[in-house]
Amino acid sequence: MLRRTSPSSLARAASLAAALLLAGCAATPLAVPPAPAAPPPSLEPRAPAPAPSAPAAAAAPVTLALAYADHLRASTPAEVAAEIARLGEPGEAAQRQLQLALALAQSHDLARAQALLQKLLAQADPESQALQPLARLLAAQYAEQRRVEDQLERQNQQLRDSQRRIDQLNERLEAVRAIERSLPSRPAARGTAP
Repeated sequence: MLRRTSPSSLARAASLAAALLLAGCAATPLAVPPAPAAPPPSLEPRAPAPAPSAPAAAAAPVTLALAYADHLRASTPAEVAAEIARLGEPGEAAQRQLQLALALAQSHDLARAQALLQKLLAQADPESQALQPLARLLAAQYAEQRRVEDQLERQNQQLRDSQRRIDQLNERLEAVRAIERSLPSRPAARGTAP
């Protein structure tokens, strides 16, 4: 038997069906199109890699200098002295100047190391300019290290002077005690009656 439905119940049913349909569409994720397949590798020869850019090219001497500094740090004092002798007078070669400055600093000759770094900083060739930021950093570090070492030496000298004065005063105090012991003891003062 067929049952008649009112138009309002049909409208409600239609809106309910539409709402369910819309809700189902919103919950369904969108399909992502598949990535295009990579083209097969070409058998043609590749062009050579481009030359390194200016910052990368400038970093190469700095990288070599840092590797050299690591090598020096792991070396014995005798090996560092031999390296200083091997480098000799670096002339105007910026890389050798920096290497000699690093070796001199490792052997605690900071004054000569700073002089070499100042010489490198005054040069205008491209190799020197590539190393100048590192040279400025090292020069500042060596200046600070010299300042701290000078301050430490002054403090050590003051400590030695103070220790010498303390020793002299202790000797005098011991001499005074020896004199006191050598004096005859005084008889105890007798009290007088009032």
